This record gives sequence, structure tokens and C-alpha cells, in this order.
Amino acid sequence: MASTKEQQRRVRDYRARRAVHEGKQRRLRRDNVIAVVAVVLVGTVAGLGQWWYADSQPSDEAAASPSPSAEAEGTATDAVPDPSLAEGRDWTGTITINGIDLGIQLDGAAAPQAVSAVVNDIQTGYYDGKTCHRLTTSPRFEVLQCGSIDGTGAGDPSYQYGPIENAPEDDVYPAGTIAMARAGGDANSNGHQFFIVYGDTDIPSDAAGGYTVVGQVTSGLDQLVADVISAGTAVDPSTGVAPQDGPPAETVTIDGATVE
Repeated sequence: MASTKEQQRRVRDYRARRAVHEGKQRRLRRDNVIAVVAVVLVGTVAGLGQWWYADSQPSDEAAASPSPSAEAEGTATDAVPDPSLAEGRDWTGTITINGIDLGIQLDGAAAPQAVSAVVNDIQTGYYDGKTCHRLTTSPRFEVLQCGSIDGTGAGDPSYQYGPIENAPEDDVYPAGTIAMARAGGDANSNGHQFFIVYGDTDIPSDAAGGYTVVGQVTSGLDQLVADVISAGTAVDPSTGVAPQDGPPAETVTIDGATVE
């Protein structure tokens, strides 16, 4: 009898342990499913965020958080000047926009590749007659983007380079900053396009990093704001409203630029 009772106890203990074990397995499977679903959801949200980043801006490529960008087209880099052209020194000069002379200073030591490209574009007259196709007027996102090869903000297929240089660690671009535009998530898509920050601006880094700062506007920024920026963006005919990010209301043209 004792032996039978002992066996029954062992059976009950075994079944109890098995029930506990199976319960743990069910919870583990449930947790794994939850984890997988969470990963899928995060991936989906991230994917949608990337889609939004790539497709939301009116002129080129955009961001969930605003960022100056140029649509990437091709990967040619054969026309890119050698970084040595920057000579590791400061360059001073003028860029004239709608008759307004902006004094500029470029830092060839901090961003040798980008400054070499900009200096070359100035010296060869590339910027003469090019337009500024994008103006943003949101608080803490105040930039004028210029230099598109065709005036639309499309990429510069024969002229792309990297890496990102001299990007601010805190993602803050103070008023007067001159930086290079690029495609979202692509550190090697810098080209001819640059943007002038006319009011303190926050531009979150993306997967590639920040934006290459080539220099500063040293004079004339207030006049640019008063005479050009104040006109705002063009009214959208479909809504009758001027957006905070789009083509300037009035044509903005680079008359010329010099550097030495």
C-alpha cells in the first residue's frame, strides 16, 4: 500500500512539475511572439519613417524631421576636385544673391573635400546664374538652399562626393552657417548644392550623420532676411496657402561669387 501511495505521490509531483514546465514554455512562446511582433512593428514604423524621409519634401528628398537634402542620382565622382585644393586654410569672399553681397568665410582645414568642391565651383563660375530653389520658414528650421544643377533640387549625378565633414555634434546649425545639402542617409551624395542658415536651426542627424559645414556668412545676412527671406515661400495654387517649406515666392538667383 505504501508503495502504491508513494507511486501516486510521485505521479502527482511529476504532473505538477510538468504543468509548471508547460506553463513556462507557453509563457516563453508568448513572450517570443510578442517580441517578434514588436520587432516587426518597429521595423515597419522605421520603414515608414524612411519612406517619409525620402518622399515628403516638396522639392527633393525630405525628412520626418526637416533636413536640407538633394535627391541622389547616380554615384559618379570623377569631376570632384582633390581635397588638397582647400589648402587647409580659410578662404574669404563674396556670394551675391539678388544683388545682396554676402561676405563668406570657408574653413578649408575643417572640411577640405567640401571646401575644395565649393572653391572649385566658385572659381569655375558654376554658381553664376544658379537659383535658390528651396526656402524653409519653420521656427528652428530656417534655411535657403541653392546651387541645384537644374534649379529644381534634383541631384548632381556627375558630381557627388563624401564623406561628411565638420558636422555639429549637437545637430545645431547657428544662423550664418553655410553647409552642404545631400540625400538622406547617404554620406557620399554631397554635390553642388549648399544651404545658408538664416536663423538658428536644428537638423537631426540621420543614418549617415549630419551635414558638412563649410563656413559662415560674415556679413549681409540681415539684408538677405529683410529683402529675400521676408517674401516667404510661393503660394500653393491647390490650397491657396504658402507652405513653410518650398520654392521662394520670388525668384532667388546667385548673381556671382568670388573667393580668395
